[in-house]
Amino acid sequence: MFKLDTRSRVAIYEQLMEQLKTMMIHEILQKDEQLPSVRSLAQELTINPNTIQKSYRELENEGFIYTIPGKGSFVAPLELNANKEKLNSLRKDIEKSVDEFLFLGGSKQELIDWVNRLNEKERKREND
Repeated sequence: MFKLDTRSRVAIYEQLMEQLKTMMIHEILQKDEQLPSVRSLAQELTINPNTIQKSYRELENEGFIYTIPGKGSFVAPLELNANKEKLNSLRKDIEKSVDEFLFLGGSKQELIDWVNRLNEKERKREND
């Protein structure tokens, strides 16, 4: 289910967060679906439970999951307008990356082709 690279420069909790986010965005994990408990996931991945807890805490802060005390953590319904601040932040990051890409010699057409490929991938996922 999860693939963690212990040799990566990306912290394990961040890798776990990104994989969970991807699973939520692509609806592999459905809204209100319960996530594995911290203890069971830590045993499965053979990592420290505090690492799992940190991932869950960050995901909750970002609005991807919610916790019910005594019950566990669950996938939050994705509300497109609820995360305007995060979307604006991502737009600024993308704009900065695009500016850097163009400065370093990348072309506008390469960016357009890349966006079109991403769009095609998304369409294929929707049709599956």
